[in-house]
Amino acid sequence: MGKYSIIKKNKLYIMSKYSYMTQEGYDKLIADLDELKGPGRQKVAAAIAEARSKGDLSENAEYDAAKDAQGMLELKINELEKVMASARVIDASQLDNSKVTVLSKVRIKNIKMNKEITYHLVSETEADLAAKKISVTSPMGEGLLGKKVGDIAVVETPRGNLEFEIMEINL
Repeated sequence: MGKYSIIKKNKLYIMSKYSYMTQEGYDKLIADLDELKGPGRQKVAAAIAEARSKGDLSENAEYDAAKDAQGMLELKINELEKVMASARVIDASQLDNSKVTVLSKVRIKNIKMNKEITYHLVSETEADLAAKKISVTSPMGEGLLGKKVGDIAVVETPRGNLEFEIMEINL
């Protein structure tokens, strides 16, 4: 497996060239891509055709807007195809739950505020803060990765470091 190195604030980060995700996330990615390539492209093509029918294209704001929408759609399709090309589905049953990894559900306690919260660490494409799914590449995710129950994770924030005790790890 090839890796890339990035130096950030005097720290060396190793980034995999793969995007690890759950089967659910992978299936959603495929469905989103199919939606954009099929009905999404058809909708944009219809908008362009309608704008063309209104006459002079040099002063047609609807045509310009439809072409911009087409460009944005193709950009999104391209981005999703890149994610698909590097996607690797992870089987949770093969992961070690003695330490925090991608797909771990981690119950942590903010040491300063004595407050507990549980996060599910996922790939960037599956992150959803409202559902308490955080990306492994986020500052919180990076701070938690590799920690074991009882360890203290230090997370760098603009307002200073936050310390979290790892209370429980599940898959």
